[in-house]
Amino acid sequence: MAGLMDMFDAVLGDQVRNQMSQQIGASPQQTGNAIQAALPMLLAGLHLNAQQPGGAASLLSALQKDHDGSVLSNLSGLISGQTGGQAGNGSGILGHILGDKQDSAQGAVAQASGIGAPQASQLMTMLAPIVMGALGKMQRSQNLDASGLQSAIKDEHANATQAQPGLMGFATQLLGAGGTGGAPGEGGSGLEGMMKEIGGLLGKN
Repeated sequence: MAGLMDMFDAVLGDQVRNQMSQQIGASPQQTGNAIQAALPMLLAGLHLNAQQPGGAASLLSALQKDHDGSVLSNLSGLISGQTGGQAGNGSGILGHILGDKQDSAQGAVAQASGIGAPQASQLMTMLAPIVMGALGKMQRSQNLDASGLQSAIKDEHANATQAQPGLMGFATQLLGAGGTGGAPGEGGSGLEGMMKEIGGLLGKN
């Protein structure tokens, strides 16, 4: 069964990345790096939300109501801003996933990839509906209830952390999703150092 990261790889091909690049006014390489930094942020945010009391049930309700995965079949329309309704409401989705850490996450993506903060915000607004669409598609294909959804997101987070420990570790610590010891806001210079490391992992000079 395809996981979320597999779905992202499948739908975020060169054509989609190039369209995103043109939309935000960044180079394809910068945009690719920003996507690599942003997806772990969104997955870590989903994981944090799903582990909260009532979080998985609330997320399941949102998926069943607004995110059936159909947005994945018209990414060009989504990127150009032609997809209406909650399925394409990237700003609203970001607010729910990242909460009060939205600005911090966008700033980190910008610094790690070399794009501006407004560009990072625009890119993550495009990515958020894609993430929810992929999650909704997975929920439907596996007929997951709230408990199953919570477990599936936990597994996705663990798999992504194993595959990309640097990126996922940074995202988890920044969003306070980890239980890694220390408060999320503790040691700002440490987070800044991690951002530079992430930039190195992404090939940013």
